[in-house]
Amino acid sequence: MVNKLRKEKESLIGAILLGNNLVNILASALATSLAISLWGDVGVVYATAAMTALVLVFAEVLPKSYAIKRSENVSLTVAPIISLCVTLFAPITQAVKWFITRIFALFGVDVSDENNLFSASEMIRGTIEMHHKEGKMEKHDRDMLDGILELEEIEVEEVMVHRKQVEGLNVDEEIATLIDSAINSPHSRLPVWEGEYTNIIGILHLKTLLQLIHKKGRRNLTRQHIRSILIKPWFIPSTTSLKDQLYAFRQKRQHFALVVDEYGDLQGIVTLEDVIEEIVGEIDDEYDTIDLNGIVELSDNSWMVEGNVGIRDLNRHLEWQLPDEEANTIAGLVLQEARDIPKKGESFALEEFTLIVESRTPTQVTRVRIEKQESAEDEEME
Repeated sequence: MVNKLRKEKESLIGAILLGNNLVNILASALATSLAISLWGDVGVVYATAAMTALVLVFAEVLPKSYAIKRSENVSLTVAPIISLCVTLFAPITQAVKWFITRIFALFGVDVSDENNLFSASEMIRGTIEMHHKEGKMEKHDRDMLDGILELEEIEVEEVMVHRKQVEGLNVDEEIATLIDSAINSPHSRLPVWEGEYTNIIGILHLKTLLQLIHKKGRRNLTRQHIRSILIKPWFIPSTTSLKDQLYAFRQKRQHFALVVDEYGDLQGIVTLEDVIEEIVGEIDDEYDTIDLNGIVELSDNSWMVEGNVGIRDLNRHLEWQLPDEEANTIAGLVLQEARDIPKKGESFALEEFTLIVESRTPTQVTRVRIEKQESAEDEEME
């Protein structure tokens, strides 16, 4: 019965509000009538004082405080009564809802559920942000909770390692060179390609390679041995949400996937670590050599940023609000603003930010200096 009431939240709240107001108003009216008959006109003052105290303590604070502490017990106890009230008051609550909708319609305001009710995730986000601003929640905790809520909204192409940055192995290389490259790599899994680097034929797991070397001996390994231990590549569309991809990683018990676009062309790779980092932040180990991945503070209001740094990572680290709807990286944001490949030294104003191209190649922006003007809110905080 409790679960059924929870699924009909609108009817439940309407019935509770109707019953609550009906009882409070009726009790106040009866008390006022009785007080006037006993003390005359001054009885209104007595009734107001008495009913305010009674309603506030015994009808509002006390029962609600108890219900918060004993929510399950209270819910199970009052469910039959509330369920009956919901059924009895249903025609009235529906009529009130219709009447209110018509009043808003006169002023051109649409209050239909699908257009105005906040989703659960939006309400949770609001609560998290409120606690953070009040100082009751650390930034790291807020970022983690926000990261969980955003998994469904972020696509893998926004967090993947682009194919230009992917370290892979050429199966046609000399066996000795191939083995050396694999062993010296900081990664435990490496894509193996044949012909061209976008033609991935499998994934080499370093642990499996070392087991094969231990079993066969390094000098006895052949290209066929290498091919035999390759894991079948797992291709996923670039539009897959991180939430779906996280579930897929768990279901397939794999940590590595290849990202392709709508034409089937390889775009990059995404790993389980990439998804988890969206929740907990950067996870650096002894092999990671990039310091918060290319962000260097030059002064209080100036930063040097590598072009391949993700906008979301930068916003998260520095609590900025750079737009990330049209571009995933800082270089992409500059190209979006320039509509061309800008020259070194060109600058672009973006709200309180100024983006200055510090270095580039013929085809891409490699480094950007970002200067931020202090806002009124920043000055107040100082």
